[in-house]
Amino acid sequence: MTPFDQSYWDNRYKEGSTGWDIGTISTPLKEYFNQLKDTSLKILIPGGGNAYEAEYLYKKGFKNVTIVDISETALNNVQKRVTDFPKSQLIHQDFFEFEGSFDLIIEQTFFCALDPSLRKEYAKKMHALLNPNGKIVGLLFDFPLTSDGPPFGGSKEEYLTYFKPYFNIKILERCYNSILPRAGRELFFKFQKY
Repeated sequence: MTPFDQSYWDNRYKEGSTGWDIGTISTPLKEYFNQLKDTSLKILIPGGGNAYEAEYLYKKGFKNVTIVDISETALNNVQKRVTDFPKSQLIHQDFFEFEGSFDLIIEQTFFCALDPSLRKEYAKKMHALLNPNGKIVGLLFDFPLTSDGPPFGGSKEEYLTYFKPYFNIKILERCYNSILPRAGRELFFKFQKY
């Protein structure tokens, strides 16, 4: 299997080989963000890539948004596009080595990009990074898991095995407002830390 390391991801961004990147914030997350009122929330976007979600939140007044990515090229892309985004909130690091505490973590195509053997560790790490009663919100792909990734698929039943030990499952359901190419293949979720 390909090692999905810093070099792998940096090359994907340098080559523009980013088929998961839709060039804008996804509709389900945009609609979720539009109902958030507390702009002081500490928000983390791990594996943020080009981070259109961070840009959207930042422009709406959410100034405590941190992006962590293993690809320096992806973080540089964000800095070029959103020139006033604080450099101190663009963290070039392996997510599993990152430390911090957040009120909200946003999942957008990071989970599906990880080697599936890391899924249990991902759920555990998300729990560790959240403040008491903190939430992880985002999208998970809903198509059969194969070795043909990234992106790697999965199912609602599989995802529950990773997250149920750490989170109160508030929402985990098929998206009704996915972009057309992902229609019927995405689950929207909101999990709250126990």
